[in-house]
Amino acid sequence: MYLSRLVLNLRSRQVRSELADQYEMHRTVMQAFAGRLADSERVLFRVDVQPKSGIPTLLVQSLEMPDWSFLLHDGKNYLLTGDELPLDVENPAVKAVELALRPGQILAFRLRANPTKRLGKQAGEKHQQRVGLMREDEQLKWLQRKIEAAGGSLLSANATDENRVSGRLFRDDQKHNLSFVSVQFDGLIQVNDPDMLVKTIAAGMGSGKGLGFGLLSLAPALG
Repeated sequence: MYLSRLVLNLRSRQVRSELADQYEMHRTVMQAFAGRLADSERVLFRVDVQPKSGIPTLLVQSLEMPDWSFLLHDGKNYLLTGDELPLDVENPAVKAVELALRPGQILAFRLRANPTKRLGKQAGEKHQQRVGLMREDEQLKWLQRKIEAAGGSLLSANATDENRVSGRLFRDDQKHNLSFVSVQFDGLIQVNDPDMLVKTIAAGMGSGKGLGFGLLSLAPALG
């Protein structure tokens, strides 16, 4: 598995446009894998904003190694460069990651998700309708179910409502402009089934994965 970190330049018109329309950011991300992905590959991404500086950082998770050179062409200002970057920060940065989890391990996590539930299919409808979960208690119950199904136990979590994210969904050869509930979850989980959890991390969690949702990041728990 590969993790990429790209520090974005807010002066870039393209960056500002993609932050407002995550489907366009998805299209940019996929250019790094042009023609090289297996059908089962799921590329996940998430934008984290540095709380002090307000600078957005794009995180990308993939099974194939990406090629970000197209963002470094002359005239491109998509990425922060030079003195604007913190000391010794490589941009973009790519590293190979091998998840070695063990039962009982406690880890900190972050997940930007689109918590939803399915409504019953109405007569004449081709697809079950999804609706966003708006209440925090419903969002946390959704998260608990997802973590347990992924082979973990939810120990603690904070839910930060990010309002709604605009994006596009293509279904039945038609484009639908939609808005999606966006929640950032931070907390602690315990590993129960390492193999299942690794598979879930690779596949992503929840819906809206093409719009910056579903990337579950893990880190050692502090303290």
